[in-house]
Amino acid sequence: MMAAEPTRAPRQPAALPVPPAPVDGFRTMDRMLRAAEARLTQGVAPTAVAAAWMDWWIHLARAPGKQLGIAQRAGSDAARFWLWLLRGGAGDADPPALPPPAPPDPRFADAAWGRWPFNAIAQGWLLAERRWHDATEHVPGLSRRHAEQVQFMMRLLTDLGAPANLPWLNPAIIERTVAEGGANLLRGAGNWMEDLDRQLSARPPAGAEAFRVGQEVAVTPGQVVFRNDLIELIQYAPATQAAHAEPILIVPAWIMKYYILDLSPGNSLVRWLVGQGHTVFMVSWKNPDARDAGTSLDDYRRLGVMAALDAVSAILPGRRIHACGYCLGGTLLAIAAAAMARDGDPRLASLTLLAAQTDFAEAGELMVFVDESQVSFLEDMMWDQGYLDTHQMAGAFQMMRAGELVFSRLLRTYLLGERDRMTDLMAWNADQTRMPARMHGEYLRGLFLENRLTAGRFAVEGRVVALADIRAPIFAVGTERDHIAPWRSVYKVALFSDADLTFVLTGGGHNAGIVSEPGHAGRSFRIGHRDVGDRYLSPDAWAAQAEQRAGSWWLAWQDWLVTQGRDVREGCGAGTEGMVQLPAMGAPEQGLPPLGPAPGRYVLMP
Repeated sequence: MMAAEPTRAPRQPAALPVPPAPVDGFRTMDRMLRAAEARLTQGVAPTAVAAAWMDWWIHLARAPGKQLGIAQRAGSDAARFWLWLLRGGAGDADPPALPPPAPPDPRFADAAWGRWPFNAIAQGWLLAERRWHDATEHVPGLSRRHAEQVQFMMRLLTDLGAPANLPWLNPAIIERTVAEGGANLLRGAGNWMEDLDRQLSARPPAGAEAFRVGQEVAVTPGQVVFRNDLIELIQYAPATQAAHAEPILIVPAWIMKYYILDLSPGNSLVRWLVGQGHTVFMVSWKNPDARDAGTSLDDYRRLGVMAALDAVSAILPGRRIHACGYCLGGTLLAIAAAAMARDGDPRLASLTLLAAQTDFAEAGELMVFVDESQVSFLEDMMWDQGYLDTHQMAGAFQMMRAGELVFSRLLRTYLLGERDRMTDLMAWNADQTRMPARMHGEYLRGLFLENRLTAGRFAVEGRVVALADIRAPIFAVGTERDHIAPWRSVYKVALFSDADLTFVLTGGGHNAGIVSEPGHAGRSFRIGHRDVGDRYLSPDAWAAQAEQRAGSWWLAWQDWLVTQGRDVREGCGAGTEGMVQLPAMGAPEQGLPPLGPAPGRYVLMP
């Protein structure tokens, strides 16, 4: 017999090779390509734009009822338009009226648009424009974000193609050109060459040289009393014989130079406050560059807000502080105030938020393209540059109001040959700053994209903060025509805070509504107060019952600050006397000597 073969173990399959870890160089290559692309598109992600248009087109194509409705309304408009056209052309003195634009369209405000054939051109365009806008509204199945994006882009495209923007169809341009024999076009060409030269040489716009920082604007006397790698702190010189006990610390946005609140002497909020007897401190942010790419949002809180508070407390020990934040500075101040409340820091006498949002669920047109695709695209661009450039930010703000800030200005400047008169506010608006890559990425993701602050997921030093912890009285200001921080979004602080709240709604936009000095013609505001424990009112319900007042909201704020200071002193058993001896400038014995006159160094950084 043959010996049995030994039993063999089943053969094991060979192990698959472990794939190598992704090579960082490939990721770097992608980021470099996307960064180069972002420079060409001014930071707008093409994928976000394409995805919105594709989503709209697919859902509109699958909605035959929507299409038929658009076609029916377009047919009705066309029939009315042609009837109006024929009867008007035949000399009918009272042709059937076409629906006017609501509100009246400023693009066709010139009286020449009421004459033939320009009235027919304007009416035909307005009817067609309505149907295009109709096509982007209430499309079944289209996501809300994509609907907002498509509607925004459709408004931009229809604004761009409007007859008012075509010189051969605009009667005002035609009449001016005929009357001046083309001299307006020569002036416009000269304006264009001057603007191009200024842009290429990185100089401010024409006329801005009349508003020099420290000479015509930002001239309120004061001293820089503290400086670190991120801020200078300015203490303003007193202008009265005595001062209110509680100082005011103002935290402006770092996207802008601080002197929006210290423009010309006649409209300077700082100068006005000092004239009312307040001791005022102002944060002046450093203009970052590529070396500051790693500066975080918490660095802005720690080295900005908290460092300034510590300096004020060292100069005026034992005093409670009225803290005031403007725009992004107000958002950061609210975060700092919530962290202080959580940690039992009682230094705030009150909290004032000027056009500052704490909830970003309805943050207006600025949120239209803030999604994962767009934020990632911006992050790659900032990773390459180290910061977000001023021109890239300015373009985004201008596109929100392209008809007013872009197209009409181009027509006046380059076709009518007219220069807009430069103002201190316009000159300041051209003096913008950069934003560090890490900080801006954290801001976009943590607040705009994920809305962590009011969702209970925003952490400071490893622990979550809540606006509901803030007990200091709040004075919040929204502006009626704000495209950056819509007033209903600003009002949401009432929903997430339980503190005593005074809310003001003033006329104007994001900047002009805040710079609203007493005596400014035509100013008015609405004001309402909510005690601790009162029920929440929706924005529209609040507006319906708020008190209407003529004049500047600054006066109401001054009265409120005085009242809060008195209440703080009574609560501490310090009596009701509100005026005290004028403070010294800085505190040399505390290591805070005056470092130089206002406006300091950082505001002058290019």
